[in-house]
Amino acid sequence: MDRRDFLAGIGAGAAAGSAVSAGLPAYAATAAKHTAAGKNGGARPKLLMKLGCQSSPSTDEHFAFLARYGVTHIAAEGERSQGRLYSTADEVKAVREMAEKHKLTLAIFHPLLLPSSHIDKEAHGGIMLASSPEREREVEAFQNQIRACAAAGVPCIKYNMSLLGVLRTGFEHGRGDAMFGHWDAASAQPPTPLTRAGPVSEDAFWERITWFLDHVVPVANEYKVRIACHPQDPGTPPEGYQGIHRVLGTVDGLKRFITIRESAYHGLNFCQGTVSENLPRPAEQIFDVIRYFGSRKKIFNVHFRNIVGGRGHFREAFPDEGDIDMYKVLLTYAEVGYDGMLMPDHVPEVPGHPEAALQSFAFAYGHIRGLMQAAQHA
Repeated sequence: MDRRDFLAGIGAGAAAGSAVSAGLPAYAATAAKHTAAGKNGGARPKLLMKLGCQSSPSTDEHFAFLARYGVTHIAAEGERSQGRLYSTADEVKAVREMAEKHKLTLAIFHPLLLPSSHIDKEAHGGIMLASSPEREREVEAFQNQIRACAAAGVPCIKYNMSLLGVLRTGFEHGRGDAMFGHWDAASAQPPTPLTRAGPVSEDAFWERITWFLDHVVPVANEYKVRIACHPQDPGTPPEGYQGIHRVLGTVDGLKRFITIRESAYHGLNFCQGTVSENLPRPAEQIFDVIRYFGSRKKIFNVHFRNIVGGRGHFREAFPDEGDIDMYKVLLTYAEVGYDGMLMPDHVPEVPGHPEAALQSFAFAYGHIRGLMQAAQHA
């Protein structure tokens, strides 16, 4: 090492060290380290990501709110005629045009089918219950949604393959009066021993997933619309929960998932929070998981959220206070060439203050935007 390199290394280390000694969070130390490296000629990946959001409703007022706080790309839903299980091309186009009026890009569409709901509350559960003729009608509707999005110029649809919805065991107080959902597998008590789906083994769950992909991936390929699946939130113990084995609640399960009907149009709505919840040591492991799926171009969207804890025991968190180094994570997405949205998800709420969710979203937009700007100018 020559003298110039030696001094550059000292400078980078000093910048990071001063951030830590000043009592700043871990991501600030990472930012200082990478800023120093960038100024001394270190190679920096180009930042291609966009600030996004998926919050509802699809109205002029809400779209103006998103644009006000720097959001540029969105996932949104449209109106549907009663009795129809998909939005037409004209209905999707109407949402796209409303978004464009506020200088927002409609990058992902929410279908009516396959939400993140519990099967006992789901009105259209044929695909996940493997019940005929309901699932044949529903998969045809999903195929029609792909065609409608293609005709309306929207390149992606996101969906869930869930029977249990989002599981939490309660709420915890965070800073101030914020409340965060938490999960403790050891104390979790299901409301009933089984859901209306009955026992669902791993093999049965994979059969339902494979059946769905066999029917929709060819249509996605034909119309060049990406379909992005959300991981199961959270993973459950090996023996299952309410009789159900959550096969998309582990990284290994997600790796298997992307190999079924392999396609450039079949990938993940990569919820960073959910994936972190399914790792024993997310603060160490999340980066290589991003590299695995990102290098294979299987990350179509990112729910950019933080947690405290890991598999089996965690709570949600503001993006700046969890265990994950969010600046380092952002640089990892840049490293793999990810060019989609980073969007907040599961923001905290305050009981009795319905406007607090919008405040939490605004805080998250500012935090993500700040991280992106820091990475761009380092």
